[in-house]
Amino acid sequence: MVRYTNKVVHLQDNELAILTRDGFSISTAQAKPIQRSMEIVEWRVEDADLDGFPHYMLKEIFEQPETIRNAIRGRLLMGEGVPKLGGIMPVWDRLKECHHMVLVACGTSYYAAYVGRYVFEKLTEIDVEVELASEFRYRKLNFPPNTFVIALSQSGETADTLAAIREAKRKGASLLGIVNVVGSSISRETEAGVYNHAGPEIGVASTKTFTSQLTILTLLALLLGRHQKLSLTEGMEVIKALQALPEQVQSILAQAHHIEAVAEKYYKCNNWLFLGRKYNFPIALEGALKLKEISYIHAEGYAAGEMKHGPIALINPGMPTVAIVPRDEMYEKMISNIQEIKSRRGPVIAIANEGDDKVRELVDDVIEIPSTLDFLIPILAVVPCQLLAYYCATLLNRDIDKPRNLAKSVTVE
Repeated sequence: MVRYTNKVVHLQDNELAILTRDGFSISTAQAKPIQRSMEIVEWRVEDADLDGFPHYMLKEIFEQPETIRNAIRGRLLMGEGVPKLGGIMPVWDRLKECHHMVLVACGTSYYAAYVGRYVFEKLTEIDVEVELASEFRYRKLNFPPNTFVIALSQSGETADTLAAIREAKRKGASLLGIVNVVGSSISRETEAGVYNHAGPEIGVASTKTFTSQLTILTLLALLLGRHQKLSLTEGMEVIKALQALPEQVQSILAQAHHIEAVAEKYYKCNNWLFLGRKYNFPIALEGALKLKEISYIHAEGYAAGEMKHGPIALINPGMPTVAIVPRDEMYEKMISNIQEIKSRRGPVIAIANEGDDKVRELVDDVIEIPSTLDFLIPILAVVPCQLLAYYCATLLNRDIDKPRNLAKSVTVE
């Protein structure tokens, strides 16, 4: 409705609004009057235009350099090696003493949370769990004192995630939200949080919000890490790497035609495998999800170390494997996985660092990504996965922005 107004008043559950020609009034279902202030929506009409792109999903993939900039804009203090997150200041005194954190989310946001756990383990001393919101409240929850539950949701309206934070609040946890929609239900029900400022995401398959979530989780982990054992030099190194991400993502987007050609080789294959280790294991899950969502091709994401525990039986010349193999501490193990696949005549598409001739000699196709800090690689590695899914879907003539059976905001449990 931003085409007609940028002013909004949010209703809570069990409230009524009476609209008249002269204005409006709000009351409870029991007719008790309520006064509530108006909020201004930041999105613009032009944010929802295709801007020359054939689909919103492709437009949003190409917006990622800007949405990553928006996630860090005004939030980095290079001289102090620390981020500035005003949205969490209401709970900062408790948060900086937190030793137990639970990240809850669904779908793509869950995979962002999964990466976030690794980042928190790298940068902080906090014990972090990751939970599917749809399963979280059915568990017997036992939170240590000063536990923070962080809800991740693009829309801020995900029913299972809302139910999860309500249950966490009932059990005494403090609540934070990382959402893209200002004034959404999750933003209102959490005590504090951080907005993505990624602009409207119209394509059902989330892309730019995912990389924005990863960026913000890194900012939060860095902030807490700097108040623990992380040094000024280490903090400055992370900030420098974050600032380089938009241009690095742009360099990957410049390979779109090459990635389209790779998709053209394999889009008729009915089964795909995505493999990654450590930070990039959740990206294998996310890559498989994107391919399933919009192309309807069956795909599985796996921790590469689990390949011999079942998936290797599926390897054949008609089943491509996307292997995420940057030059990190998992590099040699991923090389071993690739060799095992190739010995069984399975085609391999590698997402590898620029100039990696060793990988190029082993695999059938390479999509290059720049080098960065190990825990930031997922932000880069996911972009080729998004484009592969998109181009496979276009070649199969799918309804990319509105895949069958899916909704942008899952508001029922």
